[in-house]
Amino acid sequence: MKRVDDFRLRLGNKEYVPIMIGGMGVDISTSELALEAARLGGIGHISDAMVEDVSDRKFDTSYVKDKTKTYKFNINNMDKAVVQFDLARLADATRRHVGATMEAKRGDGLIFVNCMEKLTMNSPRETLRTRLSAALDAGIDGITMSAGLHLGSFALIADHPRFRDAKLGIIVSSVRALQIFLRKVAKLDRLPDYIIVEGPLAGGHLGFGMDWAEYDLHTIMDEIHAYMRAEQLDIPLIAAGGVFTGTDAVGFLEKGAGGVQVATRFTITNECGLPDKVKQQYVRATEDDIIVNGISPTGYPMRMLKSTPAIGAGIRPGCESYGYLLDATGNCSYINAYNREVLANPDSKTVVVMDKTCLCTHMRNFNCWTCGHYTYRLKDTTHKLADGSYQMLSAEHVFQDYQFSVDNQIALPERQDIVLA
Repeated sequence: MKRVDDFRLRLGNKEYVPIMIGGMGVDISTSELALEAARLGGIGHISDAMVEDVSDRKFDTSYVKDKTKTYKFNINNMDKAVVQFDLARLADATRRHVGATMEAKRGDGLIFVNCMEKLTMNSPRETLRTRLSAALDAGIDGITMSAGLHLGSFALIADHPRFRDAKLGIIVSSVRALQIFLRKVAKLDRLPDYIIVEGPLAGGHLGFGMDWAEYDLHTIMDEIHAYMRAEQLDIPLIAAGGVFTGTDAVGFLEKGAGGVQVATRFTITNECGLPDKVKQQYVRATEDDIIVNGISPTGYPMRMLKSTPAIGAGIRPGCESYGYLLDATGNCSYINAYNREVLANPDSKTVVVMDKTCLCTHMRNFNCWTCGHYTYRLKDTTHKLADGSYQMLSAEHVFQDYQFSVDNQIALPERQDIVLA
């Protein structure tokens, strides 16, 4: 019976343990989590989502405070078109976060940054170029382009000296999305180094409509494998979304996948950036507690715990401080929804906004509890302790369970109950 460790992911002329930890945004996939994956010979992601806020927390910078001060005059204005990011500061924040992570890297694995196209930041093209270029400047091993088709993203960095040196990958959820992307980048003579195929059971934003349950990752992978063979393209495919055990992973690797991307089981590791109280919410969740809704201003369906505080929260848009989802006209669907409720309830001190949420503020405060479909199985991976809480795990334990487990088994950690005298 084969294990994940019997396979290797080949990128360029090097081989890696075929386990990639996904890029959970706003420092949920922390540097520490990515560094463990790299130390163990796999690939870890950090995210550049809300990177200025992440920098303020990690390096005591004041990007958010300074931006808030600059645009304080506009806080009560419904029009957010004036709120812009200082690109030099954005680049500096990215270089700090990425650079510090790369300096701490040990082991034979790689560290990638997950870069979401849907972070349009009131200047989609230039802010994206800045984020991509700064990550390359800081020495990142690779960039995974997510949350969008990224049809122009390669072109934005085509003149960067590391454009052909760093590993570049794309996340897709269909053959059609991949075909469109490959046609667009063909004229650059630069194919992606890997393709992450994300199925409908993934956490957070989905590359599907609300009919996501009609799709299946194995079927999508088979379709893309067939397309790649027909086009004689030799690019590793990484299966993602619902890969909960090492046996799940082997099922894809035996069918030709280069590797798997996993994330849900790492949400309850010590290295994950979620607060401990939120981790306990994840591990206590039942299948009925997990929903897919349309409250994200990005327009993508999003999977989360239905108890997440972000649902129905009518907070004032925090664009002067954040504003990562403002489109090129300074608009966001949450702003529209919030203003609609304020106008409909002029005498209310607070409003309830059910159809959208202020994703920036809630993700920054860890109040938008996005999760994978199999989050309800987390309780089967650890111990319930005497006080009723669940034991957290090390990233090394979870990584190696994926790497070496067989027959759908999940290795439990050594129990760590603390007995008080």
